[in-house]
Parts: sequence; C-alpha cells; structure tokens
Amino acid sequence: MAFKRHIGRLPIVPANAKEHNVVCHYCIVGCGYKAYTWDSSTEGGTAPADNKFGVDLAQQQDAETPNWYAPSMYNLVRQSGRDVHLVVKPDPACVVNSGLGSVRGARIAEMSHSLPRGTQTERLTDPLVWRYGQMQPTSWDDALDIVARVTARVIAEQGGDGLFVSAYDHGGAGGGYENTWGTGKLYFGAMKIKNVRIHNRPAYNSEVHASRDMGVGELNNCYEDAELADTLFALGDNPLETQTNYFLNHWVPNLRGTSLDKKKAEFGDEPVAPARIILVDPRRTVTVNACETEAGKDNVLHLAINSGTDLVLLNALLTHVADKGWTDVDFIGASTKDFDKALAANRTSLDEAAAITGLEPEDIAKAAEWIARPKDGGTRRRTMFAYEKGLIWGNDNYRTNAAIVNLALATGNVGRPGGGCVRMGGHQEGYVRPDYPGPRPAPYIDKLLIEGQGGVHHIWGCDHYKTTLNAMEFKRAYKKRTDLVKDAMNAVPYGNRDALVEAIWGAIQQGGLFAVDVDIVPTKIGEACHVVLPAATSGEMNLTSMNGERRMRLTERYMDPPGQALPDCLIAARLANHLEATFRSAGKADIADRFQGFDWKTEEDAFMDGYHKHAKGGEFVTYDALRGMGTNGFQEPATGQGDAGTILGTKRLYEDGKFGTDDGRATFMETQWRGLQAPGKEEERKKFPYLINNGRANLVWQNAYLDTHEELVMDRWPYPFIEMNPDDMADLGLKDGDLVEVYNDTGSTQAMAYPTETARPKQAFMLFGFPTGVQGNTVSKAVNELVVPNYKQTWGSIRKIADAPEGVRHLTFKSKEYRAS
Repeated sequence: MAFKRHIGRLPIVPANAKEHNVVCHYCIVGCGYKAYTWDSSTEGGTAPADNKFGVDLAQQQDAETPNWYAPSMYNLVRQSGRDVHLVVKPDPACVVNSGLGSVRGARIAEMSHSLPRGTQTERLTDPLVWRYGQMQPTSWDDALDIVARVTARVIAEQGGDGLFVSAYDHGGAGGGYENTWGTGKLYFGAMKIKNVRIHNRPAYNSEVHASRDMGVGELNNCYEDAELADTLFALGDNPLETQTNYFLNHWVPNLRGTSLDKKKAEFGDEPVAPARIILVDPRRTVTVNACETEAGKDNVLHLAINSGTDLVLLNALLTHVADKGWTDVDFIGASTKDFDKALAANRTSLDEAAAITGLEPEDIAKAAEWIARPKDGGTRRRTMFAYEKGLIWGNDNYRTNAAIVNLALATGNVGRPGGGCVRMGGHQEGYVRPDYPGPRPAPYIDKLLIEGQGGVHHIWGCDHYKTTLNAMEFKRAYKKRTDLVKDAMNAVPYGNRDALVEAIWGAIQQGGLFAVDVDIVPTKIGEACHVVLPAATSGEMNLTSMNGERRMRLTERYMDPPGQALPDCLIAARLANHLEATFRSAGKADIADRFQGFDWKTEEDAFMDGYHKHAKGGEFVTYDALRGMGTNGFQEPATGQGDAGTILGTKRLYEDGKFGTDDGRATFMETQWRGLQAPGKEEERKKFPYLINNGRANLVWQNAYLDTHEELVMDRWPYPFIEMNPDDMADLGLKDGDLVEVYNDTGSTQAMAYPTETARPKQAFMLFGFPTGVQGNTVSKAVNELVVPNYKQTWGSIRKIADAPEGVRHLTFKSKEYRAS
C-alpha cells in the first residue's frame, strides 16, 4: 500500500489535558474511547508527573501499552475557536472492548475535520442553495426560509402526503437519541407525515417485525453471554468483519477456553467447556477461518447453505430438537404459547431440508445436537443465537426471522445467561420518537418517488443513490424530477422569493420534486438537491446512543463542528421555527401551533425533551449521570438510581419469563417454506448464471461516505471487490483486479475481480454500497410483504470490461484468510 500518515513525531499528552468520554460512532459494538485535548502550543513530558498516563515515558513501553497512541489516533482540531491537539484512544477500562481498537474506531481522530492537517476537508460547512445554476453558500435563515415556504406550499396544495421524508433511525454518527427525537418530533409529532423511509430501506418499518410481534425484542442479551454460551449459533453474519471487537473480546475467549473461569463462577457445578460454534452462511467467511483457528476445526460447523434457504434449515432444526425431546418443556409451558401449533405447521424432516438447503442431513442433525442436546447430568445446553443482514436482507425476511426466534424459544435460550436471540446490528441504536402515524405495511417510498408522487423531499443522513434497491431506475427518475425544479429556479431572480416559490410549485405540478439534504459531507443524492444543510457529528456535539447490548453512553463534545454545521436536532428545531412562522404569516394559526415546543438551544435540551421524558426509565437518565458513568454507562432500560448518582440498568431482558405481548407470553409462529418469496426472484435465479451476494468489509464504513477521500481506504479498494471462484475467472478470461460488469434485467454496475479459492462456483460476493460500483443497481425492486428489501438473493451475468487499471495494479489479491505457519 502507498498510504503514509506523514507524522514523524507525536506530542506527549500532558497531565492537565482535558479528558472526554467517547463511544466509537461507527458499528453497533460501541467500543469505549477517551479523547484528550490540550492547547496546540504545549505538550507533556516524559516524567510521570508531566504526562496523562503517570508513567516514565523515557522508558521503553511494552507492545500493548495503554500509555501511548498510534498516529491514527492523533489530530489537530478546533475547540472553542482555538487549535488544540486531539488524541482519541481506546479505553482499557471499557467492558465492551477492553482497550481494543478497530480499524474504524482507532482512526476517529484521524477521521476528524482538520484544516491544518487536511483531514475530512470535504465536510459541509455552510448551508447551500441552488442559485445561479449551481450550489451557493448562504445563511441558515435564508436556506430554512425557502425550505419552509416550499414545504408549506406543497402541504397546502397536496396535504401531508405531499411531503416525503428519508430519515435514519439509528444511533452513532449523526444519529443518536437527540437527533432521532428532533426529526421524530417534527415529522411524526407536529406534521403526522406518513410517507417516510429509513436510511437503508425504502419504507418506515422494522427489520425484525416478526421477533417483535412474537414479544421478543431483538437486543435482549448482553455481550457477556457470548463468553458464557456452550454453543454460538451465527446465521447470516460475519462478526470478525463487521462487529470486530465484540467478536475478539467476547466470542474468541469462549472459543479458546479462556472464559472457563467466568463460566464456573456463573454456573457453579454445571459442566462447562470451551464453546462450539455453528456458522450458517453460503460462503466461507474470514469468521469461519478465525473460528477454526481459535477453537479447532472439530468445534466449528460451517453450514454452507444454498442462498435463501435458511428458513428450511431452521424449521428442520426445530423439528429435530422436538422429536429428540430436547425442548425446554418447563419454559415453553410457563412463558410461551402456540408451540404445538407452530411445530405442526413447520414440521420439516432432515432429508427434506437437505434437498432444499444443499446440506447433508448428518450436519443438520449435528447442529441440532450442538444447539440443544442436554449436557452430561441432564443440564440444558446454553446457546446464543445471533443473526444479521444475511437473514434481515434475505429471502422471506418475516418468516425466517420468526423461525430463528422459534428455535431459541423452544430451547429456552431467551432471558437466560449464555443465551439470547439477537441481531448483531450495523449502526448503534438511538431511537426515541413519537409513534409513526402511518399504516402497516408502510408505503414503499422509493417506488412512489419513481412514480412521480410527492412534491418535496427532506433527506436526513441517507444516500439512496448508493444504498437503495432498484438503484439505477431510482436515480434516473429522481434526477429527472429534481432537474425540472432546478430549471424553474434558474429562470427566476433569486431575490424575488415569492416568484421563486411559485416557480418551484409550477415545476412540481409538472412532475418535479424539490429536495433538501441534511448531511455532514456531500453525497451522491445531494448532487440532485436544491438545498443542502451542514450537520455536526459525534464529538462535535454531545450525543447519546446504545450499543448491541443496550449499553447507553454519552459521547462528550470535544471539538467544534466545521463552519456553521449544527446538530440535526437543532436543525430540526430551526426548521420547525421557520415552518411555524410561515404558517402563522399565512393566517393558519392552528397549523402553526403544532410547531411549538422547539425552543431548544443545545442538544441537551433536545435530550431532556425527548429521551428523558419519553424513554422507558428515561426519568433517571441525564447528561450529568452519564458523564459520571464513563464509557461503561448502563444497559437499557434504566430501572432506578444507585449510589453517587449512577443509573441502574437491565443486564438482559426477559429473565423473569415475561415477554412483550399483552399476556406476557412469547408467541411461537407458523413459518412454512414458500421458496424465493419476493416477486421475480425465482425467475431471475433461473435466467442468470451467478449469485451476486453482497456485504461489508472491515476497512469500509457502511457506504464509504467518510472514506471516499481517505487514502487508507481508497488505496485498498479503489473499486468494490467481487470475490469469485478462480475457475469462474478463468472461464471469463479474468486476471486479478480486472474490472468486470455485473448486469441483469434490473441494471448494471462494476467491480474488480478478487480470486477466492473458497468461493463456490457461480457464487460471487460483492462489496455493498460502494461509491465506485453500486451493487444495488442490480437488485430488483422486489420486497417482502412488509416492504423489507431482499438485497441478498440477486442473480446476474458477469463480463470483463478491462484489464486491471493503473490504480489497481499495486494491490495484493492474496487470500483474506489467516493461515497458521
């Protein structure tokens, strides 16, 4: 790699440096960090009294010392208008990561906005409006005035359904409880908007409807359970790649057997041993390789299932466990309902499952034994069930989600130490909003936008161009509609605001769309917009989120946002203020009154108005209390206050056997196999030769929105990789790094070929959502009945475009697997 950081010397953190609590704002794991800031004109010394770590830095430190930091953990930023040194390093006292830092989190400082050091200089700094044929900087009042006037005009003419909204529902990054409350209070509380979609799917819905309908919240255990389990069952996830420090700090010790003392302390005389692991995935991932390395191949069962057939496997496992008498009869009787009904409906034999899944009956039976066969002495086996996008974005999402919960309930592994049935997650969570006022299923927003519906579109931290399905058609239709408005705006002197609004409304009547984008960096969809508003992100504002074990912490503001950028909650508040003024000036006082209550001055005001008042246990949670609890925080929901103002939390849900249904009993669900459920998928599978699977890479964050200008990432992946079997590459005349086109009847995209010996013939795996090759271009518009997209089951053809270009020739295409010497 050609990447260089150009740092020859790092300053010593002085003893009087300010210390801030930080939670990594990238993946759901939520590792704890500490940020240290001090004036740029000073630094500490090597003597123990002169540095923050209180050690003699003149002496050689060991390789894993917490007393120093890497170049990626340093930057020079602005704080209260002054230049300060910034160090963001892992917190060894955080129980989540125990001092580990991922390739994302360990670069928080390096990925911060800094003009002196030239990092993240692409950040948005000022409100922008379409003026004189291009985007021009302006004031907040000017930008929000036009947004409010056009939005009010569209609502007056088309009703609330004329406003479409795209808004994240996550924590971390630009999300968090402050910002989801700000947008939620505006659109759901004040405006009752139904045409809303979420950042990674084209409707306002849950990705785990079935689990919630069954009374089982999807984040119900704690990370410690991965250390206590007898068996880990992972379906459609790749935790080494996508939840790295959760895997390394909590799964690996159990696989190695180094958590045995913890198991003995928890379970007394119960037999304990290192965990075995079952990994259900059509491809061999780096996680499979790591598990074999750490646990030994005899303790790893990789079920290389035919893509989209997970539901059959889960039904067969349930059937076999029940037939063997390995169900938790007492738990089923006391805390659930409809087990017999569901078992009868879902009955699937080992041979039936093997014929559909492509697995051996013996391996399915072995998986059932590892999950549920009682241990010596009759003690019930403790199994943790973990799943993610392979299920969530896969075939027949609703029923498959229900099927894995069925299996966990049947074996008594929910609400139990060493158990849990949990999604692994992408972002952290930070959701507190008024109830969504729309129907179920929610409207398919991207489809409606393609069809020409709506007049104004507000976008918050989303980039549909890179992450929606049917992306080529969406981009074509969206640009056509927003260009109509741009042409109309070009024809009117900008100073004549009334005439401008009339021109925009005229274009909307002709099928145009007025678009507003709120984000921290320029985006692909933002290029089509008419107003762009600059947002602050984690570390530039106080921000609260919870991680995958519901651990809530406060990331403290340690630097200034660039330019005029503001937290999203304050942008939402200012927009509400302008909408109130617009409706009031139009003589619509009844509508204007709906926008009262947005007089927030800080993000803490939004937090107190939202989470503190409305979240379960929120009355115990304040910024001051969270500051005092550092990077460990508490696990939601809060249940009271402890000593010294600490917050008491909930280690794992449902330990009392009471679930989230009206009668407190978890509900088993009928989940019969329906083949490839989404319309057109079976026909696509028969027509095109290659399965085009997709997913994440450890180095890349989500759709690479922060990585596009980062040499470390773009030097490694100038184009998205597509992993292919070497024999398939030979048949297509491909060499390492050659550019290929992936295409089908939906669309086309490009990638660079990566030979992968373990890839199954005619099965390719492509990096998802990458800006230089959008895999969603080839994903059809098909969704399940609740408008959850099936990104995973896509088939297409592959052809060579060109030999490896100059920007690719220096790359390595060696196996990604760790190979023991």
